[in-house]
Amino acid sequence: MEDMAKDLTAGTVGGAAQLICGHPFDTIKVKLQSQPAPLAGRLPMYSGAIDAVKQTIAAEGSTGLYKGMGAPLATVALFNAVLFTVRGQLETLLRSHPGAPLTVSQQFVCGAGAGLAVSFLACPTELIKCRLQAQGALAGTAAASVGVKYGGPLDVARHVLRSEGGTKGLFKGLIPTMAREIPGNAIMFGVYEAVKQMIAGGTDTSGLGRGSQIVAGGVAGGSFWFLVYPTDVVKSVLQVDNYKNPRFSGSLDAFRKIKASEGFKGLYKGFGPAMGRSIPANAACFLAYEMTRSALG
Repeated sequence: MEDMAKDLTAGTVGGAAQLICGHPFDTIKVKLQSQPAPLAGRLPMYSGAIDAVKQTIAAEGSTGLYKGMGAPLATVALFNAVLFTVRGQLETLLRSHPGAPLTVSQQFVCGAGAGLAVSFLACPTELIKCRLQAQGALAGTAAASVGVKYGGPLDVARHVLRSEGGTKGLFKGLIPTMAREIPGNAIMFGVYEAVKQMIAGGTDTSGLGRGSQIVAGGVAGGSFWFLVYPTDVVKSVLQVDNYKNPRFSGSLDAFRKIKASEGFKGLYKGFGPAMGRSIPANAACFLAYEMTRSALG
């Protein structure tokens, strides 16, 4: 129970550091992912990440980059507590004896299990976040929910529960969320351990300094998105899709239509901001986690 409490606390601190550092990048990522495909002969709404930043600040001010932060901030403690606690409990199960270091492959297993657990928290949270982040870009388009202008996270939740199938509506996009979180966290935690062991020159990584932890966390975060990014695009477009007049019937339909209309590059819309966010944000997350865990003994 003591180890679980430490993982809960350290995971919460790490998640807060990750969110504060990375949310503006995430806002731009979602805007690029959810912008409607341009009509023939017309330019897209945003020409790229820098243009999306400029337009967002011009229309909404700098606070526009933090749109939708309320939902993940309110749940970041629970999300990261579950992620790091499930991972920690799986580590305990897989250890040959207390204190034994785990192999990289065992960390992959722990990460996959943690990813499965957090998928059920990530899906409704990100649906709310994506609706708030994308509504400015989608206003007045066929992709916008008819007549809906959200006032905040609770307003999104109320609308979905009332008008989009109740609780089931909050879990729209669960399949691509799981397809992102399970392999993504398996890769992230596996790569994090692999980089630490490579720097340490062995399985004992307890003596690594803060700089090594930052490097390992940054590389691990980048590896997460490199593998699973198309599933995140599918998740985002499903979650902001018009409930009454949907463009997509499901995950595979969204994948096929994006690929057909925009090619494979359509599945990587917003990839630059995602990578730009993931490296510093996950470096901050792992560093904060390790420092808090160390401070707690």
